[in-house]
Amino acid sequence: MKKIELHWQIFIAIILAIAYGLLLADHVKYVSWTGDLFMKSLKMVVAPLILTSIASGVANIGSGGNLGKLGLKTILYYLLTSVLAISTGLFMVNFIQPGTGADLGLIQEVEGLSIATKSFGSTLINIIPENIFDALVNNQMLSIIFFALLMGFFITRLNNQHKKFLLTGVNSGFELMMKITALIIKFTPFGVFGIVAVTVAEQSGDSAALIGISKRLALYMITVLSALIIHASLVLPLILKFFGKINPSRHLKSMSIPLLTAFSTSSSSATLPLTMQAIENKAGVSNKVTSFVLPLGATINMDGTALYECIAAMFIAQAYGIELSIVEQIIVVATSLLASIGAAGIPMAGLVMISVVLTAVGLPLEGIGLILAVDRILDMFRTAVNVWSDSCGAILIAKSEDEILNYSKNQAVP
Repeated sequence: MKKIELHWQIFIAIILAIAYGLLLADHVKYVSWTGDLFMKSLKMVVAPLILTSIASGVANIGSGGNLGKLGLKTILYYLLTSVLAISTGLFMVNFIQPGTGADLGLIQEVEGLSIATKSFGSTLINIIPENIFDALVNNQMLSIIFFALLMGFFITRLNNQHKKFLLTGVNSGFELMMKITALIIKFTPFGVFGIVAVTVAEQSGDSAALIGISKRLALYMITVLSALIIHASLVLPLILKFFGKINPSRHLKSMSIPLLTAFSTSSSSATLPLTMQAIENKAGVSNKVTSFVLPLGATINMDGTALYECIAAMFIAQAYGIELSIVEQIIVVATSLLASIGAAGIPMAGLVMISVVLTAVGLPLEGIGLILAVDRILDMFRTAVNVWSDSCGAILIAKSEDEILNYSKNQAVP
């Protein structure tokens, strides 16, 4: 009997989980543990995987000149796609005008807003960890990435004896983490089942309330989803096609497992191990590019989150009857970009970071209450777009660096 491919197993798990959550909402406690165990397992490997993968990737690049070239391409791609995503969101929210005439009766307190009130300058300063072990324990991804970059770079500056020893060490550490990750990946369908079943069960009790949400809130959802679809199915594929001569549909096929996982977990960081495996084993991108581009992208490249923050801020402004000038809208775009860079790859992080954008243009933070009812649903879509953009960047940069390996008929690059 032919074994069902993992992405189909995940898809079936999502369908069964939806049915379970709707029909057996009072019994999700019996399956929720599978989702908790899966998320804990993924989070367990994220910090050591990022540390070893980036250090290994940077050290294997070789010279500082090569690192600078690859790093520049990566940053330029992430900035370009984020700006394009935000611009798409800004156009759609001005075209549809979802917040005009919205009901403000949904205002409520959002916990954790103080986390996002730090300035971008403060965020940059805090990238440098006082204690790297503390950063690893608390999953401070920017600090871990900064230290891994330093570690990998200065391994290349050591004498040959020490360089060979440490290079073998970080490469072995990365290989070890990928082996552990491969084991966790086998249990993805069970984890996804538990996560989705719980989410559906929590929402099913509020179905009457959701049906009664105003037309404007529904338009807000349509605006966000439309902008995400345009960016994911038009903008990014065009970049792949015309700048990299890459087949977007084949690349999408190779990314099916990470995208379904990102959609169901709403966590780009938790999906990172699966993304790395798919990009290397199915898209044929070399480890040198994968281990540098993807961990960096999972932290600072948040196309879907940046797009959402822009639309959410504009929606709240429209709902309160506040008309933003062109200059203020440009501030929204710039702040959305910066806030998305600092957004952690965890569920609902974008909701907290939206307060940065609202504060920048003087909008009331209470307006966040308007979007709480549908944010969890939109979070799933924007996380998938985040991961899709990261993967497009990895294969595009790999093509430019001639780092596409292990060709097969299913790969995006012929």
